[in-house]
Amino acid sequence: MYLNKNLVVIPGIILAFVLYTLSQGFNNIIGIELLGYEKSPISTAMIAILLGIFFGNVFQLRQGFQKGLDFTREYILKLGIIFLGIQLKPFEFLDFGKIAIPLILICIISVLIVIKLLIKKLKIPTRMAYLISIGSTVCGTTAIMATAPVIKASKNEVSYAIANITLFGILSMLLYPYFANIYFNGESLLIGLFLGTSIHETSQVAAAGLIYEQQFNSPETLNIATVTKLIRNTFLIIMIPLFALLYNRGQTKEKNYSILKIFPYFVVGFVGMIILRNVGDEIYGSNSNWIESINNIKLFSKIFLTMAMAAIGLSTNLKDIKNMGYKPFIVGFIAMLTVGIVCIITIESYLRFFI
Repeated sequence: MYLNKNLVVIPGIILAFVLYTLSQGFNNIIGIELLGYEKSPISTAMIAILLGIFFGNVFQLRQGFQKGLDFTREYILKLGIIFLGIQLKPFEFLDFGKIAIPLILICIISVLIVIKLLIKKLKIPTRMAYLISIGSTVCGTTAIMATAPVIKASKNEVSYAIANITLFGILSMLLYPYFANIYFNGESLLIGLFLGTSIHETSQVAAAGLIYEQQFNSPETLNIATVTKLIRNTFLIIMIPLFALLYNRGQTKEKNYSILKIFPYFVVGFVGMIILRNVGDEIYGSNSNWIESINNIKLFSKIFLTMAMAAIGLSTNLKDIKNMGYKPFIVGFIAMLTVGIVCIITIESYLRFFI
């Protein structure tokens, strides 16, 4: 009986994995074969959710898949986020962390203030605003997916927020490399900081850095942008518990409210993976078995997160998204502009007062 209850999740998990495989295939065809990049600048996760939305709305999925899709969104997602920590190496960030960390903090605070004002002005759902704000300021879809469970966001809210962040992330990915080169007069450090702070997704930052490298022959910019983005990703550790506290405190009337009840404990696993990576690097260095283990964990993280995206897409009803209206897209656009403008002002202030 117990075994049968567990087996019911398998069809949905398999379906999510099949969509991951299709997404990876499409990604390679579009990014590598057609566009000619060595590594595709397109997010596999973005393709997965689009395929999921397509299949989920065009075809009537059998009820037997739903429990597995729910399991994928709830548990496989969290496992993917935990494994994501293996790619972060904070000890390498000290070289320019003194500039990057205050810059990231100022951008996060600014966006949160602006979106807080927009919630009242545009009267959009608080959960939607929180998802868009953390997606804009930390690490795009990964941050949205990690935050959604702790603020009890619906499947449609998650899909809408991801579509929002993806749209404006791609727009900034394509425009910012050229804008930054003109504005910062080809200064690699400043351009790398700007790209790493103002663009939503890690893959989009890498793509923007790659575009800049290929257009303006500056590999240093790509490295700075990527490392800045990884520093920004570590703020997930702080922002998820913070959003959980802010949202749940605002929703409950209980006097005995406790953060322990809503604390996302998978963040502990995420931190554990960061510690494991850094301790392992100190002990094993460039040992081939250690490097292979890191790469395998990174691969599993990508697979699990993309499966979760596919599951979200398959469970998304486009009619419900349509009913949410256009206002959240206004918030996403303003969030993108806020991050970019605040980033420029902060970099300019740094140049004026500290150099």
